[in-house]
Amino acid sequence: MDIDLPQIDRIGNKLMQLGFFLTTAESCTGGLIGHMITNLPGSSEFFLGGHIVYANAAKFRFLGVTPETLTAHGAVSKETVRAMARGVRDSFADDVPVEKIVGAAVSGIAGPGGGTAEKPVGTVWIGISGSGIAIEKRFQFEGSRDSVKQQAATHALHLVDEALSEIIF
Repeated sequence: MDIDLPQIDRIGNKLMQLGFFLTTAESCTGGLIGHMITNLPGSSEFFLGGHIVYANAAKFRFLGVTPETLTAHGAVSKETVRAMARGVRDSFADDVPVEKIVGAAVSGIAGPGGGTAEKPVGTVWIGISGSGIAIEKRFQFEGSRDSVKQQAATHALHLVDEALSEIIF
């Protein structure tokens, strides 16, 4: 599943039609989603920015993910990406009302190490949060570290696209 500039342009157009903005909270993708978005000229019209929150301490400090959530469920979980997606919206709500912000969050195990029987390498959770939007999905990707990161970033953008399509299209 690839994502190309016309698809990102379509996402941007949907966001702008709604008067919405996109933000990202990236763990295992390390900023790849933001990189993909900003390859589109003019993306500053709909993309406010993001946080790379690789360490749990960054998830807590910048996004408000509670230590209790991280302890009970782990960094790679439905509960954590839900909190990350909400937290990234809140973190950009100084100049834009939070109800106009969509947050996309990704946390996973890109490998080659770090996997467990319950959460093997390639396990990725993606969360989308917005006004009337709440999606958390688990994926199991295959391949190299780079491939897992690419698949996670691409799927996150596809989920944003799908969520926006359900609202107005």
